[in-house]
Amino acid sequence: MSMAGKPVPHRDVRTRRIRFAYPSGSLDRHYVKGDLVMSHIVAVLSAMFPEGEDFFVRSVRDQAGKITDPALKKQVAGFIGQEVTHGREHRALNERLQQMGYPTRRVDWHTRVALRRAERLLNPMTCLAITAALEHYTAALAETLLSDERAQELLGTTEVREMLLWHAVEESEHKSVAFDVYRVAGGTERRRIWTMRAVNVAFLFGVVLHTILSLLADRAAYNPRRLFRSIAALRHSPFLTSAVVRRIRAYTKPGFHPDDDDNTALLERWTAELFGEGGRLVDHLR
Repeated sequence: MSMAGKPVPHRDVRTRRIRFAYPSGSLDRHYVKGDLVMSHIVAVLSAMFPEGEDFFVRSVRDQAGKITDPALKKQVAGFIGQEVTHGREHRALNERLQQMGYPTRRVDWHTRVALRRAERLLNPMTCLAITAALEHYTAALAETLLSDERAQELLGTTEVREMLLWHAVEESEHKSVAFDVYRVAGGTERRRIWTMRAVNVAFLFGVVLHTILSLLADRAAYNPRRLFRSIAALRHSPFLTSAVVRRIRAYTKPGFHPDDDDNTALLERWTAELFGEGGRLVDHLR
């Protein structure tokens, strides 16, 4: 069944010219509030982002010629601008994390190889379905960060926290763009749902594998008490609650749309806090 018949909802997707800095000594080795495993997980996710963002841009551009709706065209332009900026800023963070001992260059290389292989083996519509599925993941995690104070507290007051809050706002702003392009391009419900099921396995496997390999290179991980305490803490992570799992699983329900979760109030709050008059990140804008 094609998804092309539904109207495109209004969404303001803007590209912000922004820069973050991570001078030497500004981050603790385990920068996620001293948590061993979470520091490695965040580093792995950050390392996956640049090549992932580039893949998202390519998959959306590939189908952009099928878009006739002016509003969606504008959203796609904003989506591409945001994703390009995300990739650039995560590359800067990843270099800092590499200097701190995290294997971000290796994770980046493996991500590039995997996504390029997917583009060779799969048709463009499936690549777009992968993008829409992964965008749902990032939106679910982003809005958890924006709405759960425990998630915000994990990152303390570092520049990493500020960067991830900005990234979370923009992921929330464009969370439905790839989905709507897939729908307008004639993508089917069946392909969308089965692609998400495959992404669930591949994405989680990749994150877990790279996190284990990253931990193996960290001497602190060989302290059994610290390692097991950190692993045990994952049970209480705000990013692994039953609500987050339910939200991610909702994607496989027939008729699902990302805007089923209305984030208008959340975006208004954080846009004002970060970029309004006297906002915390106004001085980061170029």
